[in-house]
Amino acid sequence: MKKIVSLFALLSLVFVLVLSGCGSEGANKEQESGNNGAQNAGNRTDGDKKKENVTLRIATVNNPDMMVMKEMSSAFTKETGIHLEFVVLPENDLREKVTTDVAMQAGMFDIVTIGTYDASIWAKNEWIEPLAPMMDKMSDQEKSDYDVEDIFPSIRDALSYENNLYALPFYGESSMLYYNKEMLQKAGVEMPLHPTWDQVRDISKKVKEANNVPGLVLRGLPGWGEVLAPLNTVINSFGGSWYDMDWNAQLTSPETKKAVQFYVDVLKESGQPGATSTGFTEALTLLSTGKAAMWYDATVAAGFLNNPENSQVAGKIGYAFAPSEAKDNNGWLWAWSLGIESASKHKEEAFKFLTWATSKRYIEQVGESKGWVVAPPGTRKSTYDHPKYKEAAPFADIVLQSMTQADYMKPTKNPVPYQGIQYVAIPEFQQLGTSVSQEIAAAIAGKKSVDEALENAQKLADEIAVSGGYKK
Repeated sequence: MKKIVSLFALLSLVFVLVLSGCGSEGANKEQESGNNGAQNAGNRTDGDKKKENVTLRIATVNNPDMMVMKEMSSAFTKETGIHLEFVVLPENDLREKVTTDVAMQAGMFDIVTIGTYDASIWAKNEWIEPLAPMMDKMSDQEKSDYDVEDIFPSIRDALSYENNLYALPFYGESSMLYYNKEMLQKAGVEMPLHPTWDQVRDISKKVKEANNVPGLVLRGLPGWGEVLAPLNTVINSFGGSWYDMDWNAQLTSPETKKAVQFYVDVLKESGQPGATSTGFTEALTLLSTGKAAMWYDATVAAGFLNNPENSQVAGKIGYAFAPSEAKDNNGWLWAWSLGIESASKHKEEAFKFLTWATSKRYIEQVGESKGWVVAPPGTRKSTYDHPKYKEAAPFADIVLQSMTQADYMKPTKNPVPYQGIQYVAIPEFQQLGTSVSQEIAAAIAGKKSVDEALENAQKLADEIAVSGGYKK
């Protein structure tokens, strides 16, 4: 396997359509804002400054949890004297701008929001800072208060490279099945806590007929982090994979074909119209407005669905584990996380913000001021032990088990040479996944057969294995 990815290859990827495994809500342009008189990073001088004159520039994604972080950040400035300036972007724009900045070592940002997919790749290329040296400098009290061991091991593994942590998780997620209890009751069916995909398919037909709404919503929107996020977990559950141990593509294997055909058939039988236009946000809207009976997607949606301020079905939703077939424990693993750019001139101050925004104390502050149902989920064991969170979040136990059981290192039934559950953790997967997702979307839309789509996908995957230097 290649040790270092060429700058040219990585820069070419930033212009590929790339979507992440979690849902971000749309915005049309970059939003820049600071607090307490923060200035634009381009106007900062390079000389030594007192902390109260330092401004950290933070690039983040425009989803609800990050907007809460931005709202809460004035408390950090009041406590430390460090000013903050947020650059808030839609997910695709964030990836393009931040990847270009770190690859060029331009230093436009001090802190960047990245996912589990990015962490090891960026660490390998020395784009973000290792955090162990900074943690070693913390006092015993600071180490105890932060408690890095409280972070789920699966998340720490996904944010590490060569056993060194390179980012801290702001919120994490796995995947689960949501269902409208009233609609299932009307159809006279019950959802098992640990359903199989065959059971889900049968139930989806019955609830669609009884309620005259889509029985099961699944993403169909092209993108490696859109349709491929849930579909890859279905492939894993059926015993399929992207590659075998010799990096031979497996997208035309019987197991993978069966899984993709299943996904396409379920959408045709019971899914929403125009499925290839449905991503996370569209699917969330369908279920939260009572226009669908079931949805399989990210666990982070549970808080939104159970919040009466933005959900018409709060209190009506039931929860089940990611469905199984030939393999159990099929929930995906993702975390929006904060890292420090290697080109930052304010790494010490940036580390203070990282440990503030991802701390137990921050979660407590959000819970008390914004409501415990929207406290950042999926990162810390202590959150799921907190009585107030457990009371506000009826889905907490399922999310906790899903997060702890997700095996980022061994995602498939049979051994594979890659890591990652709903993606393959190699730099080329941004381009490969996007191209394959377009083939899958064509099959969902009925423009190609599943066999034809997967034959094309197989060729693309084989070409990447060779050109990437993985297949000898």
